[in-house]
Amino acid sequence: MTQLSTPPPAPFTSTSQSGAADYPGLDDWRGLPVSQQPSWADPKAFADSVAELSVLPPLVFAGEVDLLRHRLADAAQGRAFLLQGGDCAETFEAATADRISARVRTILQMAVVLTYGAAMPVIKMGRMAGQFAKPRSSDTETREGVTLPAYRGDIVNGYEFTPESRAHDPRRMLQAYNTSAATLNLIRAFTQGGFADLRLVHAWNQGFTKNPAHARYESLAREIDRAITFMDSCGADFEALKRVEFFASHEALLLDYERALTRIDSRTGLPYDTSAHFLWIGERTRELDHAHVDFLSRVRNPIGVKLGPGVSGDDALRLIDRLDPDREPGRLTFITRMGAKNIREKLPPVVEKVTASGAQVLWVTDPMHGNTVTSRNGYKTRRFDDVVDEVRGFFEVHHGLGTVPGGLHMEMTGDDVAECLGGSDPIDEAAFEDRYESVCDPRLNHMQSLEMAFLVSEALTRR
Repeated sequence: MTQLSTPPPAPFTSTSQSGAADYPGLDDWRGLPVSQQPSWADPKAFADSVAELSVLPPLVFAGEVDLLRHRLADAAQGRAFLLQGGDCAETFEAATADRISARVRTILQMAVVLTYGAAMPVIKMGRMAGQFAKPRSSDTETREGVTLPAYRGDIVNGYEFTPESRAHDPRRMLQAYNTSAATLNLIRAFTQGGFADLRLVHAWNQGFTKNPAHARYESLAREIDRAITFMDSCGADFEALKRVEFFASHEALLLDYERALTRIDSRTGLPYDTSAHFLWIGERTRELDHAHVDFLSRVRNPIGVKLGPGVSGDDALRLIDRLDPDREPGRLTFITRMGAKNIREKLPPVVEKVTASGAQVLWVTDPMHGNTVTSRNGYKTRRFDDVVDEVRGFFEVHHGLGTVPGGLHMEMTGDDVAECLGGSDPIDEAAFEDRYESVCDPRLNHMQSLEMAFLVSEALTRR
């Protein structure tokens, strides 16, 4: 491995911190292989941070988690549809009211369109209020002959390329907690205080379709407008439609943080990871006998697992046995990220094997991660057409097998960034120079996200 140009202090990896929750097996993961974890340089700062996290109030509540599990069970059975979206990696700096409201607004706009197309409820979930840790393919990064630790998300270290910023600082876990709490507070205010009013959200979408580049979607927008007018004429209770359920999710990557925020539910005596309603295990950390799968098998949250093109049907069945042994509706979601070129070939045998076993998981498509390329001017990007093609392939596979395509998982933002190529109002490579903002993976911008919602709505209508 390349030597660091500035050697860090001797690393420290946790082995004994238990958190506030005391429950059999919650710390078994500590004795298992674990990947993608920081090397904390300061044992005392680590111990103090975990001790403080372990007694702070929960960010979400067990009753909300249980409600989401019921909602996801409906989606697995074709009675609802999951929309999950947000940043690739949240940053502390971007946790402002304007940026949070823009993301929430975009998800709400997408949900209105999807609700009409699906003719069923849409579960709204943000990759928000906790998506601060990122897996990396290398532990280090080299620039101009200088090698430093890789950026692992704001919860671990900073993006600035200096030895001080890139040091793994456990006190950042406390900042991640506080930023998540502030974000959730804003989300709850927005979604319960009138910001989510159906009529207001639809008016925003009408602004999208007035752009000549999006004229093909105008007829669907008019249909939604007529439906809302009809509801209003019939005396529908629009007060009830001013509020929506909105759930928080993130990849449960940093196990020190997840363990410290695990609490025992006073109603049931069972452990819940109160850092988020929904947690997922990434493609790089889903090894059956490793720490991430073990820890998440022991908490009551609904769990997702990312499945890439290398997964087999037997792999999926073993994950079900480990994470959902009781075959509980709404417990387990498989998020497929296979790439547009692979989805139609690789997904069917996995779905067939799981279906034949009698297990009922929720199938969701992540059309972003399998379609990453490098632009000619050196930016990590994705082509909008590839993203759309993977979504279409996902629906085609499930339609052909008679199974349920239950959701959409997107890396997106509410801002006018330029990170993914294409769309009806196309982004080109030249735009990256001024409007590329992501510190990790490229996201769909506001307009591209809405266009995706209209396209998926058409697929749902055909279903």
